Amino acid sequence: MVVYPSSIDLSSRTLRFLTGQLTARRREIGTRWRRLPAARQALLALAHLRCGDTYARLAVGFGIGIATAYRYITEAVGLLADLAPTLAEAVRMASMKAFVLLDGTLLPVDRIAADRPFYSGKHKKHGMNVQVIADPFGRLLWASPALPGAIHDVRAAREHGIVDALAQAGVPCWADKGYQGAGGTVRVPYRGRWETLSTGQQAVNRSHAKIRALVEQAVATLKSWRLLRKFRCSTTRITSLVQAVLCLHLASSD
Repeated sequence: MVVYPSSIDLSSRTLRFLTGQLTARRREIGTRWRRLPAARQALLALAHLRCGDTYARLAVGFGIGIATAYRYITEAVGLLADLAPTLAEAVRMASMKAFVLLDGTLLPVDRIAADRPFYSGKHKKHGMNVQVIADPFGRLLWASPALPGAIHDVRAAREHGIVDALAQAGVPCWADKGYQGAGGTVRVPYRGRWETLSTGQQAVNRSHAKIRALVEQAVATLKSWRLLRKFRCSTTRITSLVQAVLCLHLASSD
């Protein structure tokens, strides 16, 4: 087995944050000794989330067993997921903004053709639907729990309570045509072919598209964590992985 040094494109602040959380966790449960100190466990988890490295590769690189690598990463992911902001907390933050941007993204999963609930007809692939809320500058504020990819964006937004929460807080929200009929404070472009729209409607749609396009930056922020680009794990674990990434991003950007 050949081992080589590598790097992770994250700031030391992210590593310090996760190390601090793991150290506090070990103190809380009274851990006396482990194969890896908290800082190395944090680095192990970050390598998995950011680079998508497998347990087998990480186990060799850190000099531990595969089962130990799995336990350490699962512990770190669960801890981070518990620290991720709830929708209510995200809406309170959004209420201080002029408006927010809403969009859904598909996180691909390794599924077979028989798994119809996970197949997105829009994207022509299997995946999980995650709703993303961003501020007017395209900065990520919140990411929802994952739902099967066959679920439409507007239905996902309703199931998560996003539409009602934004309406109750009076926060204007820009979204694409996938949220037609959402109601509340969600604003969508005029529907129809371009040539059938009036000049005024076309102007509104152009303006709407310029504003809403910034949400793609928030989606790109999520997918810069390579593990989220192609899941090969149980779909029941995807929500905690997304929430862990959200927590790390917010902690490093505050």
